[in-house]
Amino acid sequence: MFKEEKTFTLRLTLEARFPPEYEGDNDDYAWLHDWETRMKPDLLKAVMASLRAAPSWSAHVRNRGMAATDEVEIALIKDFGAESFSA
Repeated sequence: MFKEEKTFTLRLTLEARFPPEYEGDNDDYAWLHDWETRMKPDLLKAVMASLRAAPSWSAHVRNRGMAATDEVEIALIKDFGAESFSA
C-alpha cells in the first residue's frame, strides 16, 4: 500500500495575566483547570464534528506518547480504496 503524509500544526498557547499585587499560585491554577475541563473538551468536540462531516475523510484522536494535557493529535485519513481506482 502506498501512503503519503503531511503534518499540519495548530498551536494554542495559554497565558494567564495577574495584577501586580498577585503573589503567584494563589489560585492553584484555576485558569488552567477551566481550560482543561471546559474549554478544551468543547473545542475538541467542535473540531471533531467539523472534520467528521467532511465526506470521504475519517478522523480519530491518536496518542504519540505525549500527555493529553500537552498534546492532542488528530489523524485524518482519506482512503482511496481499490473501488476508487476501478474504471
